[in-house]
Amino acid sequence: MTDTETRTRTVHLRPDLPLTFTETGPADGRLAIVLHGGGGPATVQGIAAHLADRYGMRGVVPTHPGWNGTERPDWLTGIDDLAIIYLHWLRDEGHRDVLVVGSSLGGWTAAEMAFRDDGAVISSLVLVNAVGVTVPGEPVREIFGVRPDEIAAYSFHDPARFAVDPATLTEERIALQQANMASARLLAGDPYMHDPKLLNRLGRVRIPALVLWGESDRIVTPAYGRVYAEAFARGRFETIAEAGHLPHVERPEATFAALDAHVDAHAGAGSTPGQGSGVPSVGGGVRL
Repeated sequence: MTDTETRTRTVHLRPDLPLTFTETGPADGRLAIVLHGGGGPATVQGIAAHLADRYGMRGVVPTHPGWNGTERPDWLTGIDDLAIIYLHWLRDEGHRDVLVVGSSLGGWTAAEMAFRDDGAVISSLVLVNAVGVTVPGEPVREIFGVRPDEIAAYSFHDPARFAVDPATLTEERIALQQANMASARLLAGDPYMHDPKLLNRLGRVRIPALVLWGESDRIVTPAYGRVYAEAFARGRFETIAEAGHLPHVERPEATFAALDAHVDAHAGAGSTPGQGSGVPSVGGGVRL
């Protein structure tokens, strides 16, 4: 695979909703949509590039509305809204056999998408240190109002490797980070980082789901991740040693090896009708 040049495009799903996508790989490759967390699309570009390079996939990284200066319509106020608009985009473009990968907040979005996918668009799911559910005794650590260096200390196995001197940040960069955090708070701040109904719904998701977890994550613990994986009908849990909340950044080789094993194990499986919850669909195959 040699076509790893990235391209950016914006589509209007509706007049007030421009969606910006960064794409890697051949335009006719199997689609892999890779969903970022609060840190923005740059944190998951490596996953999309890897899938394009190794498998010839079309790796697509959307910028969630409100991140990196993009527009967010007033009605888009929750992760469920985010999941629905991405499913609408997949359906509108006629995609099938889609691999969905999500990191942190993006993992929550991916799980919500899988539950709502009555149209059998998604065939495989990978969650990386995802938030989005309630696990007794394993709360998601509070990040809003916390200094960036504290968040880094909770996020990485080796925070010193990823330390950024605040004095080196431009005013524009600081403003962008603050705006991204404000968007995360708006979508996931109340209730904090979870949908209270999601965990009980995931048993109706019948596509294969890999839940990857950095062992040193102190934002969301491995114990939380194990419960998440067990909620899926075909879930599997795997840890990445010496990695925290972003194992694909901290230990990409180990993370990609686990990702590849999942992709290889389910290659060509496709998706089957009725993979969701059995709840009647609304709006052409997307559960609201």
